[in-house]
Amino acid sequence: MEIQSKQIQWFPGHMAKTKRLIRESLSLVDIVIEILDARIPYSSHNPDIEKLASGKPRLILLNKASLASPDVSGWWRNYYKTQNIRCIFTDCNTGEGLNEIMPAVREILSEKLARYSERGMTGRTLKALVVGIPNSGKSTFINRMAGSVKAKAENRPGVTRDKQWVPTKHGIDLLDTPGVLWPKFEDKLVGENLAITGAIKDMILDTEAIACLLISRLRKVAPDLLCQRYKLTEEDLDEEYIDYDVLERIGKNRGFMMRGGEINTERTSITLLEEFRSGKIGRITLEIPPK
Repeated sequence: MEIQSKQIQWFPGHMAKTKRLIRESLSLVDIVIEILDARIPYSSHNPDIEKLASGKPRLILLNKASLASPDVSGWWRNYYKTQNIRCIFTDCNTGEGLNEIMPAVREILSEKLARYSERGMTGRTLKALVVGIPNSGKSTFINRMAGSVKAKAENRPGVTRDKQWVPTKHGIDLLDTPGVLWPKFEDKLVGENLAITGAIKDMILDTEAIACLLISRLRKVAPDLLCQRYKLTEEDLDEEYIDYDVLERIGKNRGFMMRGGEINTERTSITLLEEFRSGKIGRITLEIPPK
């Protein structure tokens, strides 16, 4: 099964508005904080953001780190280090890594802060533009930093519609913006990974197709975890069985049966995706860094 890229393009009007908001806001901020999904660091990085924010200091937060493979996260940490990009692994739900953010911001902006100090402007509030794709955890991050519910946060993409300033107790004001998804997907794996992790609304996609894509990924990167969670055997993952066969086996093992003995593959697909996204299958990263 294949998800056609035309099915998962973002709405041009939404994209144009968001990009305009980012351009207009850059002159108001000291730093850009980009939030990526630690399970798909490449696919969740929109190259448009890099172009738009060119020339501004940048800090990358690899969010949802508690759902990602610790080993693969280590590889990504080393990769960003070789690229001279400052990154922090965070989980905005648990608070993991959040205490590293302000020291990193002050280090990145050390020269600017030194100039402020020379002018007697110590204690000046910093300003950051927070960007990222839908469902990356931007609003949860902002609420954590603010210490209260300032930005609307839901576990679904496309909730933030406009920009809003949010003060925090950490000496930095955060400017939230709508999530910016790729305008098109040259690499179909990018679109598939975004669909698997929930960055694209499930209602506009074929749930069974996404579930089969996830099974295809898990057969390669985490077959043991897949077998353990759904009581599969090595034979169930044999090459002679397509991903849909494995989906049916999972549904049968879970008892998702309908009248007549037919397997409810839609319910199975929804369950599989929810359990992957919540980390119930295990800590899994779908992408490894470039060599």
